[in-house]
Amino acid sequence: MRRSQAAVALALFILGGFAAAFGQALPLAKPEDVGMSTKHLAFLDVVVGGAVVRQDFPGAVLLVARRGKVVYRKAFGLSQTIPEPRPMTADMIFDLASVTKPVATAASAMVLVEQGEIRLWDRVKTYVPEFSTWYGEKGLAGEDARLWHLLTHTSGLPPYTDAKEAAKKLGDPCSTADLVKLIAALPKESPVGTKFVYSCLNYITLAHIIHKVSGKTVAEFADDKIFKPLGLKRTFYRPPEGLLSLCVPTQVVDGAPLRGVVHDPLARLQGGVSGNAGLFSTADDLAIFAQTLLDGGRRGGVRVLSPLSVERMTEIYPRVGEFGRGLGWDLDSDYATVRGDLFGPRSYGHSGYTGTSIWIDPETQTAVVFLTNRVHPDDKGDIIALRSKVANVVAASIRTK
Repeated sequence: MRRSQAAVALALFILGGFAAAFGQALPLAKPEDVGMSTKHLAFLDVVVGGAVVRQDFPGAVLLVARRGKVVYRKAFGLSQTIPEPRPMTADMIFDLASVTKPVATAASAMVLVEQGEIRLWDRVKTYVPEFSTWYGEKGLAGEDARLWHLLTHTSGLPPYTDAKEAAKKLGDPCSTADLVKLIAALPKESPVGTKFVYSCLNYITLAHIIHKVSGKTVAEFADDKIFKPLGLKRTFYRPPEGLLSLCVPTQVVDGAPLRGVVHDPLARLQGGVSGNAGLFSTADDLAIFAQTLLDGGRRGGVRVLSPLSVERMTEIYPRVGEFGRGLGWDLDSDYATVRGDLFGPRSYGHSGYTGTSIWIDPETQTAVVFLTNRVHPDDKGDIIALRSKVANVVAASIRTK
């Protein structure tokens, strides 16, 4: 019996390594092989399974990797309840919502920085002349927003703008360029750099700048410079028809769940391609992306970001250090509950409104990808506290650093 189990484990390990060579997945390993406890990771079954039983959300996919190897990969519950129940599988494709911000938009912006096309110190007005500034009580104009203000959510923009009202003015769908002009004219809520206000509008603006500078939409640019080089087969905007059956539905809109159509209203208004949301992916692909960052921007012989770019993105940006944000990534803001209580101050990640999250710890070389469909079918799912609990179980399972 033991010999049979060993043979199965070896086969899984070999298959995992073969898949990784073609960018399909990280190799599989026993937790003990990378200094983790199988017994302790089993608490994840209880924690996540219990949440499904409580109907906090219909289903989930959870993947844990350490030192470049997957030690836990499991699907829970249902991928949908409407129009009929369907089980979740570990290879399914999720609407990442705001995880789009660091994985697609911020990473693309940093590629342009590396190529000498833009500077983080560039004024937003250089690319969006209509971008207004904050005005004080005496009518005096404040300082101009820079690109790093957009990346760190300190530009003064409000959190969001009404998609239905924007559609009345711009049409549906509308171009990102037209939407950004509308955003640019919005009154700013605070002087630049003085307040952290998490805003999708910052990243919609960044996507427009990426398009204006590169000639490619953020979807095209990220695919060309990041996703394809890494071999991410199921990471994209606007999933193709042939893969819609693998897409996890989100909220029911107009009587039917959104499947392969972005949940975020402003992203949907732009036809599904936006800097704040719109990216779809799998746990396996996100694990590859996380490992690429842990390896300094390289996977095998392919480099998509320089080591210094990865370091700058994943540290608290010093000009606004009190807010706990990096360039695209979250380290210690009020939104960083994904980290839990045990991962250290160098760890970073991001969450998405639909119930997605990723957390990466360079100190222990660990990545946690936790994807749920919490907005299905009625946007009433609960996930915030569970993210912290999942991170705590994973961190506590680490036995050797």
